[in-house]
Amino acid sequence: MAQGPVSAELIHQVEECLDEDEKEMMLFLCRDVTENLTPPNVRDLLDSLSERGQLSFDALAELLYRVRRFDLLKRILKTDKAAVEDYLRRNPHLVSDYRVLLMEIGENLDQNDVSSLVFLTKDYTGRGKVAKDKSFLDLVIELEKLNLIASDQLNLLEKCLKNIHRIDLKTKIQKYTHSSQEARSNMNTLQTSLPKLSIKEHLYNSRLQNGRSKEPRFVEHHGIQRKPVKTSIQESGAFLPPHIHEESYRMQSKPLGICLIIDCVGHDAEYLQETFTSLGYRVCSFLFPGSRDIAKIVHKFACMPQHQDYDSFVCVLVSLGGSQSMMGVDQVHSGFSLDCVKKMFTGDTCPSLRGKPKLFFIQNYESLGSQLEDSSLEVDGPAIKNVDSKPLQPRQCTTHPEADLFWSLCTADVSHLQKPSSSSSLYLQKLSQQLKRDRKRPLVDLHVELMDKVYEWNSRVSSKEKYNLSLQHTLRKKLILSPT
Repeated sequence: MAQGPVSAELIHQVEECLDEDEKEMMLFLCRDVTENLTPPNVRDLLDSLSERGQLSFDALAELLYRVRRFDLLKRILKTDKAAVEDYLRRNPHLVSDYRVLLMEIGENLDQNDVSSLVFLTKDYTGRGKVAKDKSFLDLVIELEKLNLIASDQLNLLEKCLKNIHRIDLKTKIQKYTHSSQEARSNMNTLQTSLPKLSIKEHLYNSRLQNGRSKEPRFVEHHGIQRKPVKTSIQESGAFLPPHIHEESYRMQSKPLGICLIIDCVGHDAEYLQETFTSLGYRVCSFLFPGSRDIAKIVHKFACMPQHQDYDSFVCVLVSLGGSQSMMGVDQVHSGFSLDCVKKMFTGDTCPSLRGKPKLFFIQNYESLGSQLEDSSLEVDGPAIKNVDSKPLQPRQCTTHPEADLFWSLCTADVSHLQKPSSSSSLYLQKLSQQLKRDRKRPLVDLHVELMDKVYEWNSRVSSKEKYNLSLQHTLRKKLILSPT
C-alpha cells in the first residue's frame, strides 16, 4: 500500500461518500486516537488527525476497511480489501481491537436488542440519560463516560448481552478478553525477566520497620486562620525519608478507582460526578439517603473486591452534620460517624486498598452560630490520629493501616442552604475546578491553593458565610490524579 500524508481533497472525497451510520462508526472508532478532542463531524476528525500526523494513506484505508466501504478503497484509494488486510497483519493499527469489537457487536444488534440494552443499563446510567431511540454506539459512549465500560472492563456489557439472550455476542467478548489477558500475561513475563532498576520501595519499607516511621504521621493544615501561601505542605523526614520524597503513587489502572459520592443535600452530585469521571474514576452517586442507608452504602463499597484491581479510592460526602458526623435525609440526631467511614477503608478493614491512596472530601453544614469566628479553639476535623488506641499487632505487611489517607473536611453554616441563590458548596466548586484544570499537579499542592481561595473568601464575608476548611493526611508519596 502507498504511504504518505492525505490531502484535503482526498478527505473531502471520502467524507462525501459516507452515509450517516458510517460517519457515526468512524467517529466512534477514532475516539481513542483523538484523545480529548471531540470532532463534531468526520471531515473535522480526519482533518485533525491529518494535522497531528496520524492520518496517513494507510490509516485512511484502515478506516474505510473498518466501516466496510471496500468500494471506496478501490475507487478512491486505488487499493483493495486483501491489500489492507495484509497491511494490518504486519503493522500497528490506528483503531484498537476494543473499538472494532464494539462496532461489530453493534452491527449484529437490531433495534429491539438496543432498546433492551438501554433499559437494562438504566440502573447505572440514570433514568432518561440515554434516549430510547439512540444507537448502540451512543449507549457505549455514555457508559464509557461513566467508566462503566473500558477495554479491560466489559463485565457489564457481557451481563446485559446474556440477559437479552445474545450468547453469541457474549462469547465474542469472552474471546476478546481471553486474548487481551494472554497478551498482558506475555508482556508481564517479559518484564519479570528484566533486572529490577529501582529499590526505592524496598528502602522505604525497611525504614517503616524501624523507629518512629512505623506510626503514621498526620500532616495537618486548617483553612480559616491561615495566611495565603504558595508552597506545598511538606512532610518531615521522620515520616518520609528525604531521598525518596519525590516517589509517586502508581496511578495507571483503568479506571483509577471507584469514586463514591453520597450527597444528602442535592446541590453538588452532578458536577462532581462529571469531574471525577473526567479524571478517570468509576463514579457511583447516591442522592438523599437516610442515615441507615449511608452505613449500608459505605460498608458495601468498603467490601468491594474490585479495589484490588484499582490504584486508588475517592469518597465525597455532602450532608448536614459537623466535624464528627454526617446525617442522612432523616436527620437522625447522632448521625453517622465520620470516624466509622474512615475506619472502613483502613488497611486492616479494607486490605485491597492497603498501600493505595484513599481520598475523602467532605462538606458538612451545621449550626455554627458565633463559633465559626473563633474556630481556632475547635478541633478541626475528626481525630484521625487517635483512631486506633490499641497497640499495633505484629503483621507481615510493612505499611501501617492508617497510612495513605487524605482527609479534607469543610464545615459551613446551615444558612448557606437556605439562600435562594445558593446552588452548591464554594469548597466543592473550587475543588472541582482545580482538579480538572491542574490534574497533573500534586494533590497536596492543589489543596494548599484551595485553602488560599477559601481564606480569601472568608476575609470578605460575614461569619455565617465563612467556610472552615482543614486537611489531614498520611500520604507517603507524591499523589497526582492523572495517569503518568
